[in-house]
Amino acid sequence: MSDPRAALPEVLPIFPLTGVLLLPRGRLPLNIFEPRYLAMTEDALKGERLIGMVQPRAPQDDNRGRGGDPHPDIYPVGCAGRITAFAESPEGRYLVTLTGVSRFRIGQELPLLRGYRRVSADWQSFAVDLADGGDKSFDRERLMRGLKGFFARRQLDADWDAIEKAPGEHLVTSLAMACPFAPGDKQALLEAEDLPARAQLLTALVEMAAAASGGEEPATRH
Repeated sequence: MSDPRAALPEVLPIFPLTGVLLLPRGRLPLNIFEPRYLAMTEDALKGERLIGMVQPRAPQDDNRGRGGDPHPDIYPVGCAGRITAFAESPEGRYLVTLTGVSRFRIGQELPLLRGYRRVSADWQSFAVDLADGGDKSFDRERLMRGLKGFFARRQLDADWDAIEKAPGEHLVTSLAMACPFAPGDKQALLEAEDLPARAQLLTALVEMAAAASGGEEPATRH
């Protein structure tokens, strides 16, 4: 059988956003308006339709034109997503949905192209992301208990019937991407070895947040 990683590109455009997590098979909507990222999207649509989502190491460097470093230092691991939905607004913005394909490790940064950043992508460490099988077992009951405490502490409503029925991978991926964890916690969820490890970390995070006596968690921003 051919290696599915062989179809993944050696060079990948990257989109640095603080607190934004994309995981394999997760779906991430993006509202793109900066000229360099409009150009990045146009070029991606002409090619493999892949964009690498990464996080800046420093939260203030969110790379969105708000006075931060336009080329912030970034974490070494990101996740590539394929553009699976695309629309253009009357104002010239692009509304896209990325569906996560595989994580990657940044090899080196390449020269800018039309203002956006590109890296050489090493996919070798993340074969599990493309595998159909693999261990998907985790302590779902404990995660649900922690999640209910997490939502109750924030007075958030949820469709618990739908959550209970969600397949395991979809549940863990959706919660990890949507819950308002700190950027460092988001990165740890991204770099978890596999689904059971990610579910274990996710459970610990919601339990700690539910048990916290005060303070607010930093919100995930898109």
